[in-house]
Amino acid sequence: IKRCHLIGFIGCCASAALLIYDLGRPMRFLYMLRVFRPTSPMNVGAWILTNTSGWALAALVFRDFAGRLGTFGEVAGYLAGMNGVGLATYTGVLVANTAVPLWQASRRVLPILFAASAATATGGFLETLDQTPEEHAIVKSFATVGGFAEISSAILLEKQASEVPRVARPLKHGGTGFLWHAATLLTAASLVVDFLPKKTRHKRLASGILASLGSLAMRFAVDYAGNASARDPRASFHSQRATKPRA
Repeated sequence: IKRCHLIGFIGCCASAALLIYDLGRPMRFLYMLRVFRPTSPMNVGAWILTNTSGWALAALVFRDFAGRLGTFGEVAGYLAGMNGVGLATYTGVLVANTAVPLWQASRRVLPILFAASAATATGGFLETLDQTPEEHAIVKSFATVGGFAEISSAILLEKQASEVPRVARPLKHGGTGFLWHAATLLTAASLVVDFLPKKTRHKRLASGILASLGSLAMRFAVDYAGNASARDPRASFHSQRATKPRA
């Protein structure tokens, strides 16, 4: 639990730094917090990131205290986890809320894929650390569920995108297609290694590294494939034709 709180807080800090870098000026991040707009994924995401960071810090600092401060830290941990679900999924909503053909076509699956990928990466990273048997059982269950969910979501995403073949082209051809399939294979390989008999430290390490690499490759594959579909004018044309109501 302590490791999870620490990972969550470090992740929030890194996310805030990257968002501020992307915005160009630190004050622009604060400007987004002047209002709350449920119709804006970017605005909602800024609030989710702020809330998650605050509760994660409170959980990290106060959870080991006695009395009311300890209770506050315990409650903060649960609130950080609840907000963390939004933090892991809102980026999928954000990129889907664009005119990029591939991301638009898979808008219903992207948030689920991002959540599953986050679970796989977290479980994979924790598997590389020293654990008690009880901790390993919990981490293995978490990583296994995340891995199967990531593979299932990736298959569903490709199926939805393939309803317009030109839109799904980056997922099947070229460097982006190779990266997309490599991500799924890495995640699947981590599950296979995890279920091999005779559990050893080296097998847990291999499984954790494969899961982390699979999750990382999945994120880059979605990014690069989306950019490739945005550069393809035929993808936009075919996508618009497919969604245009007939007279």
